[in-house]
Amino acid sequence: MVEVIDHLGSNGKTGIIDGTEIRVRRPAAGHKDREKFIFGKNKQNAVKSMVVTDAGGRLLFCSPAQPASCADITHARQLGLAKILAGGFDVEVLADAGYQRLGAQTGGRVVTPPHRKFKKNAPDWYEEIQARQRKAHSSRRIRVEHGIAT
Repeated sequence: MVEVIDHLGSNGKTGIIDGTEIRVRRPAAGHKDREKFIFGKNKQNAVKSMVVTDAGGRLLFCSPAQPASCADITHARQLGLAKILAGGFDVEVLADAGYQRLGAQTGGRVVTPPHRKFKKNAPDWYEEIQARQRKAHSSRRIRVEHGIAT
């Protein structure tokens, strides 16, 4: 992981991270840690990996698979991404909202979609700005999905 971040920083490139889930068969009854494989969003059995691509969608890193009950940001912390980026590498890493607090821990090196200021009754002008910012961020991040598909 350190080599990938160093490569991106030395070349002035942007990295993109995302977590991906892969469905697996449910572990046998009585198996230790059987419930760890259940992915909360879909209630399906899965394993999760974190993928890093460059801005062109070329796969640079794929983490070892872990049970999918782990959140994306937790997985990144377990891999040491926050410590690596806080260590002084000058690189921009685009991420989705699952990594929302990682930006503050890395000195702004991890860029996530803008956080909503208004929970209810947002003014129309704010909704328009928010939508434009999220679409622009999503347009830059789409390459990681192409890398995962490859």
